[in-house]
Amino acid sequence: MGTVSSAPVRVAIAGAGGRMGQMLVEGVLASPASFMLVAALEQKNSPLLGREAGAATGQASGVLITDDVEAAVRQAEVLIDFTRPEGTLHHARYCADHRCAMVIGTTGLNEAAKAELASLARRVPMVVAPNMSVGVNVMLKLVRLAAQRLSGYDIEVVEIHHKHKVDAPSGTALCLGEAAAEGAGVSLADAAVYAREGMCGERRPGTIGFATLRGGDVVGEHTVLFCGDGERVELTHRAGSRRNFAAGALRAAQFVAARRAEGGGGLYTMEDVLGLADV
Repeated sequence: MGTVSSAPVRVAIAGAGGRMGQMLVEGVLASPASFMLVAALEQKNSPLLGREAGAATGQASGVLITDDVEAAVRQAEVLIDFTRPEGTLHHARYCADHRCAMVIGTTGLNEAAKAELASLARRVPMVVAPNMSVGVNVMLKLVRLAAQRLSGYDIEVVEIHHKHKVDAPSGTALCLGEAAAEGAGVSLADAAVYAREGMCGERRPGTIGFATLRGGDVVGEHTVLFCGDGERVELTHRAGSRRNFAAGALRAAQFVAARRAEGGGGLYTMEDVLGLADV
């Protein structure tokens, strides 16, 4: 293992003007002993270009928002990205070229995008997780265990998010479904049911259902139900603030910066960051 510097991790934030981006900026600026904000990115033609990155949080960062990805990743040790799939892939290619590690919380990645990220991660370390919350990642472990032990129970995943969310089901809901499928010993691709309407017939045994709700300003709520004859087990996570996602992302940034210092690449999850892989 290489020696990890005690200097603050040099961080760039993609989507710095968004709600999650602002939480990340706030978190980085609040921890100067651990992190240094060196770049803040927004998409071309954004009205936020040229503005002070910390202005919305009332903190002076000395960093202006830009669309120059290459300059950002040249300065940074880690790029934190909670944007859209096409933007994330664009950023990841620059990161791989310039040895900038990544923390990716982008949702809605398709199989081709995931495959490209896995390929790029051979060159530079990346943490990819649709939900950086510590609580959600502990819940994933519990869902996997419950599905192993509650054989024959019907499994349903219910989620609700704010009205501005563009993908459905959420990335977290899909991860919970994957955890349930793994525990039950089935393939989610074969077991998933994403919609029910009209005379759809009785519930097919062994399926994993999803229900998606959207409205208001809900940050995010996820429930996995295990429904048996005479009893029901529910595992629920409710997020009241995006700060828990930002805190998890910053833990991931420290983790992946250490992997970068050791050399090589690697594709990691929050299980690796939190030491849950062997629990």
